[in-house]
Amino acid sequence: MQALQKTEAGQGLHLNDVPMPEPGAGEVLVRVHSTGVCGTDLHIDAWTASYHFLAAALPVTVGHEFSGTVVAQGEGADSLPVGQLVAVRPSVTCGRCDRCRAGDFDACTTRRGIGVMRDGGFAEYVAVPLRNCVAIPQGVDAEVAALAEPLTVSYEAVRTGGVAPGDRVLVLGPGNIGQGIALFARAAGAARVVVAGHGDAARLDVLRSMGFDEVLDLEGKNIDETLDAHAKSALFDVVIEATGAAAVLAPAMRVLKTHGVLVIAGIHAAPVPIDLTALVRRHQQLRGSYRAPERCWGEVVAFMQTHQEQLRRMITHRVPLDRAADGFALARARQASKVLVQP
Repeated sequence: MQALQKTEAGQGLHLNDVPMPEPGAGEVLVRVHSTGVCGTDLHIDAWTASYHFLAAALPVTVGHEFSGTVVAQGEGADSLPVGQLVAVRPSVTCGRCDRCRAGDFDACTTRRGIGVMRDGGFAEYVAVPLRNCVAIPQGVDAEVAALAEPLTVSYEAVRTGGVAPGDRVLVLGPGNIGQGIALFARAAGAARVVVAGHGDAARLDVLRSMGFDEVLDLEGKNIDETLDAHAKSALFDVVIEATGAAAVLAPAMRVLKTHGVLVIAGIHAAPVPIDLTALVRRHQQLRGSYRAPERCWGEVVAFMQTHQEQLRRMITHRVPLDRAADGFALARARQASKVLVQP
């Protein structure tokens, strides 16, 4: 079969012929339906310095946002029937560390990521632990199921921010994570959701199609003046940053109300200076949000069942596995919202 792999410590990915995987004890074999191109995949392709830890796992098949159908069961992995559509949680816990033995799998100290440190979804088939499979109910499309992992990240950011009915929410970053944040904030009862990007016309168009009227493209504009204009009537209760761009943080804090919450969901390549004196005097809170707890996956699947038509709008491009490089180029140029690679 074919698989898109990182084979050496350097820039680039390669489409290789590899043996068909066999599910081990506690694993199932999944025939991949759709795998989303994520910013993590772009960093692995470019061999960004913060991903050099992958060297120990090479060669490895990339891709961690995927859905597929169970086609075979390893020993002790028969609780999911053959033919079941699943989304796959990419974080594989060890089951042996102190936290795992205590049942706190979210705090596993030696977790390994599917598509990062073990073979992932840019392939025709992949073997994954049974406990990482999340059954997708009938009626949910396999393409929408492939959005599960980024949607859990969005859900967790909104939960971390404590978004409540009537809140005014500013989302910085209109990619798939930001789009999901906007959807979950609206579902939480936010009275106003403003989403800002920079040179993100295609992604902002997706947000408009999902019913968000206040979308801002900050390209060529003064960020302080633009955000101030949208906060003139009232400052924001919650600001959620999903850009990884340090330049947005100071303007974000200036339009955040006293006792407001700033959530950092973006991955930043370097330390970021923050005016802690202003934060203290305005009683603002700074919270980090990253991987969603395992229990959140069920809540996100339930959301998929009721918001499927909106979620489909996030998917703008589909490419076959042998043209994955084209999909990566679209994502890198921000000409797409979500690109799905389909074997």
